[in-house]
Amino acid sequence: MIIDSHAHLYDERLSGRVDEIAQGLKEQGIESVFEVGYDLPSSQNAVKLSEKYEQIFAIVGTHPHDAKNFNEESIEYYRRSASLDKVIAIGEIGLDYYYDLSPREIQKEVFARQIELASEVELPIVLHIRDAYKDALDILTSERDKLNSGVLLHCYSSSAEMIKQFNKFDCYYALGGAITFKNAKKDDVITAIPEDRLLVETDSPYMTPVPFRGQANEPKYINHVVDKIASVKNLAREQIIEITSKNTKRLFSKYNK
Repeated sequence: MIIDSHAHLYDERLSGRVDEIAQGLKEQGIESVFEVGYDLPSSQNAVKLSEKYEQIFAIVGTHPHDAKNFNEESIEYYRRSASLDKVIAIGEIGLDYYYDLSPREIQKEVFARQIELASEVELPIVLHIRDAYKDALDILTSERDKLNSGVLLHCYSSSAEMIKQFNKFDCYYALGGAITFKNAKKDDVITAIPEDRLLVETDSPYMTPVPFRGQANEPKYINHVVDKIASVKNLAREQIIEITSKNTKRLFSKYNK
């Protein structure tokens, strides 16, 4: 079954339907969904959802947009919650220079601190990187000794050539609805990602795949992501499901216990 490695079900566009979504996962061929925090309140909500629903697991952390609000209360909560069975990673963390909603120096500082936290609690990190690949690579290089539990680039959006740089850190790559967009031209990226490092996600309610663009995304649409990858790789969709699920379980070791 498929694992949706990144979603935001607590978003206001979906939060009133979480019961319905959770109950329909099995029918849609989905084993589980990883609910991802982007600040302290959303991380707390992710944990609550993971406690309520068997199929939902939590990832906690501060997004670069919200880095300006990161404080000691945030990091202490992430540290404490990391001991919970269903908290499986620190994320989504990183750098976003496209919107610059937090000052870049603060983004870099908060990114590095959360890498160090993940190393301390022995959890993988889930990265959000947009228009900031050089600085992200510089920070990963300076923190290389802390990358001891795995690195995932969520919604990977850079080039096939950049994959070679991230492969130096043994990164994993998650693809979502963007690869189905008519102007995406991501077939070379799909091909360039090492097969044993490929994951799938929805980023619900964002990045809704074709043919549902304009609607709120939700986990069931991950089937369209799987189908696109299968088409590009000329493999059966069942093979893509097997490959990506195996990779997800390898990276998120707590999920696989």
